[in-house]
Amino acid sequence: MTLDSKKYKEAERQSWDSVANNWQKWWRTIEIGAEKVSRRLIELAEIKLGSRVLDIATGIGEPAITTAIQIGNNGHILATDISPQMLSVAKQRAISLGLQNVIEFKEGDIETIDIPSSTFDAALCRWGLMFLPDLKTGLSNIYQSLVEGGHFAAAVWASPDQDTLIAKTMNIVMKETNSLPPPPGTPGHFSLSDENSLRNSFMMSGFKALTVERMNVSFDFDSPEDFTAFTSETYGPLQKILAKQTNERKAEILKAVTEAAKMYFDNNVGKVRVENEAILIVGKK
Repeated sequence: MTLDSKKYKEAERQSWDSVANNWQKWWRTIEIGAEKVSRRLIELAEIKLGSRVLDIATGIGEPAITTAIQIGNNGHILATDISPQMLSVAKQRAISLGLQNVIEFKEGDIETIDIPSSTFDAALCRWGLMFLPDLKTGLSNIYQSLVEGGHFAAAVWASPDQDTLIAKTMNIVMKETNSLPPPPGTPGHFSLSDENSLRNSFMMSGFKALTVERMNVSFDFDSPEDFTAFTSETYGPLQKILAKQTNERKAEILKAVTEAAKMYFDNNVGKVRVENEAILIVGKK
């Protein structure tokens, strides 16, 4: 069955819109773990003072805001996202930090959005490429937007091992709700976890001098209940599944997730630690 791209994108937009305020609520927890990924992407893309940067699928403003602080007032960032609600939060964050003259926000997805050609010194995308229904078109548009010698650096998730809390949570919810996994080839969190395939996609879009590296990313939660609250509040697809359950069933499913999280309590740090691996790739035009 071929994916209806228009329907898929509309569902994605609604899904991200529905959790935007919760992403703002949990922003600090997310960024404590994710900031090092942003900083490494900035290094890999060779961004410096005065750079012009495109940030794709910026969500509530990352890595655009981290980048803006680095490039100074003479630099410029165009930050795009499919979700107007996520962009609204990103704009508020940028204004609160006095970065509104450095970052311009634009709603749209990289497959169809109108962006200038041969303009940007660098492009970034942190955990967004996996959700593109047409990766080839998306990558081609990013390639066209760069100046000659410009870099594109992206992070995607590696596939979780079966013993990680991420995998366990997904398995619990699917099992408890009798949900079928999405058909193969459907965009999603781990759809670009095959490093060779990812590398080939970049090469076919014209990128050269590719380098790939891996980075362990940890997110810490004060308690198992905290982890469950975060997951149910920020993960749109999970919210959608739970919305179809009675309140009683929903409580039972979330309780099962909390029980699983207890096994990942790290006594050394006094937190529930969620770990997974990110794949970082950079290519040059």
